[in-house]
Amino acid sequence: MGITERKMREKEQRKKEIVDAAESLFFCREYDDVPMEEIATIAELNKATIYLYFMNKEALFSAIVLRGIRILNKMYQECTETEVTGVTKVALLEETYYRFIRQYPDYQRLIKYYGAERFNKENPGFTGVQEEFLMSRRFWQDAVREGIEDGTIRNDIDPSLLTIYLMTTLMSALSLTRPWQHILDQEGISRETFVKEFARFISPAVSTAVKPVTVPVSPGEHPDNLFFFSVDPDSEKLPKKKLKKGHSVKK
Repeated sequence: MGITERKMREKEQRKKEIVDAAESLFFCREYDDVPMEEIATIAELNKATIYLYFMNKEALFSAIVLRGIRILNKMYQECTETEVTGVTKVALLEETYYRFIRQYPDYQRLIKYYGAERFNKENPGFTGVQEEFLMSRRFWQDAVREGIEDGTIRNDIDPSLLTIYLMTTLMSALSLTRPWQHILDQEGISRETFVKEFARFISPAVSTAVKPVTVPVSPGEHPDNLFFFSVDPDSEKLPKKKLKKGHSVKK
């Protein structure tokens, strides 16, 4: 290994250690309660060294958000590699997002906070995060377009608009704020019931038919199928391929 290559690897390793240190604090505190001095202490560096790698706290926070979105996009990619109809891919994407916020609640909280006004295009790291957001949107839009082409998703709404409606509605519904979660608790409505009824509510707005196709939220853990979209039984003509990582589609 040459000197230049070794220095680059050492730089990347130090940068990772700084992000790891910041992540450990942001995961358990609010953004404004995490000082750069403490990040430097945990990383065993002085604050000046931190600023050699990240312009400010916003840039460092963006690096953590970027990690989370990349995890989500990798999960999206895996679920969309299955050979099923478009509407079923949309259901799989919904299930994947719900699985992500259950497995990575801290990343989900930071991603949601990133939508605050302080994180705009003027802030360092914005471009990288925005590119990953656009990639997330492409997974959804491709599934919607496939569904329109194979006849399982309605074709009377612009696919870009339909994608935005789906994503914003889903992310708002499945990322409830504490006041809304408190209302569910008061009403005696479980999170699983809320998710299942949401899928049943949104399905007629997207699908072209009435026969449900169901996708379990957590295979092996939840016996009830929480996500489903209505599909035409004659539309599932693609060759079936075993779904990855335990996904199953019931018709």
